[in-house]
Amino acid sequence: QVQLVESGGGLVQAGDSLRLSCAASERTWDTYAVGWFRQAPGKEREFVAAISWSGTYYTDSVKDRFTISRDNAKNTVYLQMNSLKPEDTAVYYCAAAFGETAQAMGVMAHYAMDSWGKGTLVTVSS
Repeated sequence: QVQLVESGGGLVQAGDSLRLSCAASERTWDTYAVGWFRQAPGKEREFVAAISWSGTYYTDSVKDRFTISRDNAKNTVYLQMNSLKPEDTAVYYCAAAFGETAQAMGVMAHYAMDSWGKGTLVTVSS
């Protein structure tokens, strides 16, 4: 089972940018969909973006501001977050789903993911 470690969270102001990283313990680019989810205080965990061999997929609220990408040589997936808003404040989690597409990851149940990271906190002040 692939192990995932997130990094890059922090405290920023509204309008700033931040890049999150998800380092995997093994190659994922051709076997897993890897995605980002977030959970704000008092809210359910929600899908943000995913990447797989089939492409990328985003939730509508971040589509024009966030970009997911990967460095296959480093087994790392990134989430570039621009024009951050206070409502983006959450713990961001990386997840992997074996054999799935990015689009499928956007609608899969959370318990269906094969691996989760421990999360990284992003706080956006107004």
